[in-house]
Amino acid sequence: FRFKDSLAEDLRRADLVISYAGAGSCLETLEKGKPLVVVINEKLMNNHQLELAKQLHRDGHVLCCNCSTLVETLQSMDLSTLKPFPPGQPEKFALFLDKVVGFQ
Repeated sequence: FRFKDSLAEDLRRADLVISYAGAGSCLETLEKGKPLVVVINEKLMNNHQLELAKQLHRDGHVLCCNCSTLVETLQSMDLSTLKPFPPGQPEKFALFLDKVVGFQ
């Protein structure tokens, strides 16, 4: 989409979400319990999206790829390996983001 006021209804209906690694997009999707494939924008300078995506992938919450490996990732993915994102701990996520972007 170009722009929508809210993606809540789309997320509710989704079986799979493919998104960039923006913190809000990732958190909203994971809080809804939806499987998430994060596509990294490798052209960003000081790429905080890469750090966020890598950490969420290491923790087993998302699948991670770039534009050139998206098709391969979708063909080989096993969504049963994804771990649910722990609910109700926004302060831990905020601390992680602060660490990633260098505020700590």
